Amino acid sequence: MMKYCFRTALLCGCLLITTQAFSQIKNKWIPLFGENLSEAQYDPEGWYEANGILTATKDKVIWTTIEYENFEIDLNFKNDRGTNSGVVVYCTDTTNWIPNSVEVQIADDHYSRWADAQPFERCGAIYGHLGPHINKVVKKPGAWNHLRIRCSGQHITVVLNGKKVTNMNMALWTSGTENPDGSEIPSWLPNPLADKPTKGYIGLQGKHGSASISFKNIKIRSTDPDGFPAPVVEEKTEEVQPEEWQMNGQQGIGL
Repeated sequence: MMKYCFRTALLCGCLLITTQAFSQIKNKWIPLFGENLSEAQYDPEGWYEANGILTATKDKVIWTTIEYENFEIDLNFKNDRGTNSGVVVYCTDTTNWIPNSVEVQIADDHYSRWADAQPFERCGAIYGHLGPHINKVVKKPGAWNHLRIRCSGQHITVVLNGKKVTNMNMALWTSGTENPDGSEIPSWLPNPLADKPTKGYIGLQGKHGSASISFKNIKIRSTDPDGFPAPVVEEKTEEVQPEEWQMNGQQGIGL
């Protein structure tokens, strides 16, 4: 009686090629969410894209499918009257993202709610921690704004409409209750920024209340000389039947 053995083949998992694979060239801009949101995690009822414009219809965040570190984000956004939104970086938990990420605030500073808010709630702020040093750089609702965010380790720089408005060194934020300037950190942000990882998912915050938000030209590039790492190739095993078992349809029958 012949002996039959199972051969175990190591197969390279055919993962979807992410934008990481196309970012090996230094300083090359690539779409943050891939082509046609192919690399985004989102609720289709909360976001829609038309004519290159991404618009939020619900208070939902649209996330990248991979984590990033050492990068620049470049985008345009358009506020509605009273908009409260943001760009979320270094997120390690997309389900409970608020205390587990860093948010660059987007707001309609021309609306009384935000015009009279604390500095760390205004447009361009690192929400809850550091306000912009220039006020009302954001344009009035209905006009497109240009936003660039550079995240290099614990250093975050925000440029709004061509002006550097915020520059943070997270290492200085060693408390979860008080900012270095003595202002109180909101209670829902209890984790010191100095302890946060500097790698995570990136997201755009959606609609709050009746005020919407729209984005376009959303792109990212690596600030590392070698670009983003190549996609991880997953190895998996698969049982392959001996050729003898595949002959004449007589699978598993010993001769």
